[in-house]
Amino acid sequence: MIPPLIVSQALALGIQLIAITDHNASANVKSVMEAAAQTGLTVLAGIELQTREEVHSLCIFDTLEQLQTFQDLVDSTLPALKNQPDFFGPQYVVDATGEFIREENRLLLTSSSLSLDEACARVLALDGLFIPAHVNRKANGLLELLGLVPPGFEALEISRHITPAEAVKAHPQLHGYTLVQSGDVHFLDGFLGTTQICVEDPCLAEIRSAINAEDGRTLSIICR
Repeated sequence: MIPPLIVSQALALGIQLIAITDHNASANVKSVMEAAAQTGLTVLAGIELQTREEVHSLCIFDTLEQLQTFQDLVDSTLPALKNQPDFFGPQYVVDATGEFIREENRLLLTSSSLSLDEACARVLALDGLFIPAHVNRKANGLLELLGLVPPGFEALEISRHITPAEAVKAHPQLHGYTLVQSGDVHFLDGFLGTTQICVEDPCLAEIRSAINAEDGRTLSIICR
């Protein structure tokens, strides 16, 4: 997906807020932010981290500076393996128009040496939001890999193929947690827009208030 098409597809579906969370990488976040400037779409800076336990987690920040600080940490914890484009696919970095800038030669489909607890602590120390991703999924899901939900998470993400009620029924460990459903979008036709957040400003402080149902802020999943 290239930045202008990401932006236009989100807007066409009435989506006002997205986060760019590529796997273990964030080099394309700024380009999508630039493509979204003056469009009414807010783009949050993020990364999908694969921890030592192979759990996928969304790490979301307000600023590129916070994200870069975390990316520097992630870079130092990834194994020094070279990507094999013919096997894993190419890893492109593009500008705001979608023009090629460079190819990422380091293999990104690996695990960081950061544990789940360590990664969460580092993200929170940067005032970021840490949400274990698609926790009900067998591949890289928290419940499949650990069998439980460790304490300390503000919210959990469920996959696109299940409703909150179904998720809690299948996994009672999720009871009492705020659930989000982002869709884990890899293609333009994969946008969901099912997580509805009512806030005054599209920033992490407001989103955190919505997660905790504070000050009239709310978060809910609209089933479609």
